[in-house]
Amino acid sequence: MRPLSRPGMGARERRDPPGGVSRAELSEPVRTVRRMGARSSPPPGRSEAQQSFDEIGTHLSQVTFCVVDLETTGGAEDDTITEFGAVKVRGGEVLGEFQTLVNPQTAIPPLIAVLTGITNQLVAGAPTLAQVLPSFLAFASDSVIVAHNAAFDTGFLRRACEKLGYPPPRWTVVDTVGLARQILLRDEVPNCRLATLARHFKSRTEPNHRALTDARATVDVLHGLLERVGNLGVHTIEDLAEFTRRVSPQRRAKRTWAADLPTRAGVYLFVAEHDDGPERGRRRQVLYVGKSTNLRARVRTYFTAAETRPRMDEMVRLSTGVETIVCDTPLQAEVTELRLIAAHAPPYNRRSKYPERSQWIKITDEAFPRLSIVRAVKDDAATYFGPFHRRQAAEDVVLAIYDGFPIRQCSPRLSVRHPVNACALAGMGRCCAPCDGSVTPETYGTIVEQVRTALSTDVRPAVAGVSERLGRLIEQQRFEEADVIRRRLDTLTRTGRRFHRVRSLAACPEIVAAYKRDDDWEIHVIRFGRLAGTGVATPRDVPQAVARDVRATAETVFRPPGPLPAAGIEETERIADWLEQPGTRIIDIVGDWMWPLHAVLDHEGLVRHALSHELTHTVTP
Repeated sequence: MRPLSRPGMGARERRDPPGGVSRAELSEPVRTVRRMGARSSPPPGRSEAQQSFDEIGTHLSQVTFCVVDLETTGGAEDDTITEFGAVKVRGGEVLGEFQTLVNPQTAIPPLIAVLTGITNQLVAGAPTLAQVLPSFLAFASDSVIVAHNAAFDTGFLRRACEKLGYPPPRWTVVDTVGLARQILLRDEVPNCRLATLARHFKSRTEPNHRALTDARATVDVLHGLLERVGNLGVHTIEDLAEFTRRVSPQRRAKRTWAADLPTRAGVYLFVAEHDDGPERGRRRQVLYVGKSTNLRARVRTYFTAAETRPRMDEMVRLSTGVETIVCDTPLQAEVTELRLIAAHAPPYNRRSKYPERSQWIKITDEAFPRLSIVRAVKDDAATYFGPFHRRQAAEDVVLAIYDGFPIRQCSPRLSVRHPVNACALAGMGRCCAPCDGSVTPETYGTIVEQVRTALSTDVRPAVAGVSERLGRLIEQQRFEEADVIRRRLDTLTRTGRRFHRVRSLAACPEIVAAYKRDDDWEIHVIRFGRLAGTGVATPRDVPQAVARDVRATAETVFRPPGPLPAAGIEETERIADWLEQPGTRIIDIVGDWMWPLHAVLDHEGLVRHALSHELTHTVTP
């Protein structure tokens, strides 16, 4: 990453009083500074001009529908088209018609000939599908395709495009059968066949199994159905798609909540108000928290067919409103989302709700230290490694350490003065048996120090420690057992990368960095792994001047104990993602932001060290 400005980079240290960050502070907003220079209007892409809700979608009166009907040699996938019929309409007006017979270059079954009246003699002089398809695709371009039992017709059209080398069409499709089944009651029509619906809507054309005639009848059916859905609040083609996919009217009715929302980046909260009686009054509950670079567009999807998750459908039904928090940068939106989720624990958020449930591996501080899996990092002399989202991952890393080092696996506290009998692991060579005095405290301390180094500084000895066993399993073709060891090592190296990303930022008092998005510079101040300040420099601003303002008004952050950052683990990881992306520039840094050289191995390095004997580390008692 190239520096945006160079003064004082990494040369200063600032001492802050020790301490931690309380849970209540998790929900505090990130402090922001924004300079607009002499510009009086928002930058491109951030317009706050209010649009009417109809402007978000395309009104049905402005949609061009291409109503299609095909006649074929049968219903199987290897059958082919014998006739095209299509009518293009918009706003109730017919714009054009398309009709042609097609030579299927195969015999038409007698039953199909009787049903449709299309015989082998009739299509003998007709053009082939390769000659007709380009004309039809041009006729139907920029239209919404409508068909009765649309899956049948669009299936033949897609297979024809694939066979003749045309790109697969990406039409919006409306099926009049599906619409009719949702709109019409059983006592109105006995079935949803085209002839039945044509009679019900008093179509001017009677369908007769010929393509153009059936397409004309389908036009009248479509118009009749659209008149019915208009009374149900369906006014745009997007509304029609939602209605077809059975989005409930109650859910669609709440789409107006998105009409007044900003189009900026930020965080949205679905909330519900509960009446707890006259004594306790009304109570506000946050049901769901999310983020987006365009709040209006994202929130609107929850009321459309684009949202298919049953939990979200339930959440929208229970909610009584949407609240938004506008943010200056996407990173600020991500961090604000995480802090609000941690503060409110919304019932419909699954991720990031309980950051305190992470698992850690601890090298205990006692006479003969051991490995222990714990839930919290304490301010003590122990060494911690993690965090882990699942206990199984922590156990895999512990077993990987046991595979490479003869550290004790028992849990009782051992005494230097009072030895006890060794367990079976000592006889198997899996433990150096400090319990019975087989090794001195100093020798055992050397082994523990090697484990500590493998977790915090150089992972190579831990990987190389199982190389002999792994090679033996591979030679014996015991691949399932070898895969177990590989999985443990993979978890160790992946967790090591996460650990050092978090720890390196947690140890750095301050980083001021910038990233150029479009014409603006996003400027962030990170202190001990916590986002402390945010600002945006427009083209009329001096980025260094904005950075100074952000720095001066940024949140004061104290360093917590151990490897923990002054924020949630996930927040620090998001910050690391932002800092490590190409194009991020360091303006200034206080302290050091670094990793140990061999703390993390890529896949190639993991394989090389796991299958070699280059490093020796085991202490012989």
